[in-house]
Amino acid sequence: MPLFTDLLPDHPISVEHAMRIAGDAAERARGTTRPNPPVGCVILDTAGVPRAVAATEPAGGPHAEAQALAAAGDWASGGHAVVTLEPCHHQGRTPPCTGALVQAGVTALTFAVADPNPIAAGGADWLASRGLDVTRGLLAEATANAALRPWLHVQATGRPHITLKTAATVDGRAAATDGTSQWITGPAARRRVHVDRSRRDAIIVGTGTVHTDDPRLTARGADGTPLGNQPLRVVVGRSDVPQDAAIRAGGKRFLHLPTRDLTEVVAALTERGIMDVLIEGGPRLAGAFLRADLVDAIESYIAPAVLGAGTTTVDTGVENTIAEITRFRTIRVDRLGDDVLIRAVRGADD
Repeated sequence: MPLFTDLLPDHPISVEHAMRIAGDAAERARGTTRPNPPVGCVILDTAGVPRAVAATEPAGGPHAEAQALAAAGDWASGGHAVVTLEPCHHQGRTPPCTGALVQAGVTALTFAVADPNPIAAGGADWLASRGLDVTRGLLAEATANAALRPWLHVQATGRPHITLKTAATVDGRAAATDGTSQWITGPAARRRVHVDRSRRDAIIVGTGTVHTDDPRLTARGADGTPLGNQPLRVVVGRSDVPQDAAIRAGGKRFLHLPTRDLTEVVAALTERGIMDVLIEGGPRLAGAFLRADLVDAIESYIAPAVLGAGTTTVDTGVENTIAEITRFRTIRVDRLGDDVLIRAVRGADD
């Protein structure tokens, strides 16, 4: 049961603070809930003290609201539920969360993002009609661009959300002229990469990367032990993947798609229910996804170092002009040791 008591202070907090905690809980559950969205929920008691926080369990398990209510117990009566996604109002594998909230005696609800699924939507209106004080849209943009973003993207487009990961020096070099690239970024950035992998559904590289670097693409802790959730490791390209390639370890989480047609790649991942994809391939694979207009977000690790020459992070293989620039919108910048991580997304106007 994903209860994260370490996130909870022992004093009254604002509803906005509670929403941020709910978002942190949802982030920890990301990568484990497919096909359900990773949702976080905090229960505040009548004095505003957070009594429970929970996130959605894997499919078939209880939703965040049900778990948080159970953990809060009698503290939920007269309390306030703060949820990243509008509570569901339909009977699926589990009962509707709206009924659980009413049964627990919650008197107020605040949620960030409305449920776009017409089957599950309507929970807020139903709860308001039962007398709950309902607040909609708190921290909606930030929440929609966090753990929920891949699921929301799938609801809107029917295809997986695809993030391009790059790592480069400040002069934009991903590798030296002799092909070496380890290590451009420092230990903090590398640790973050492994945690991020554990929260993705799939990671994609090309056959060229497999032959050149022989990556494992597993999610590992600082001591090298595997993290709990492992993404599907996908190789794209017509070349064979050697039987002894490191990426084949743990067979069931490996997939070779012997094609260069990215439409076929996306279709194969969609068929498997994949929602959240990370591209870790080389510059040509990155360029191919950009040319196909299939990159929905970028996570760019930048090291304060200069190579002066070498391989760039992206190679589209075509000439262009500044008018053809593909722009993204920065949503967050984090410092990781000496390195910087820039997270950017395609916006509605892009």
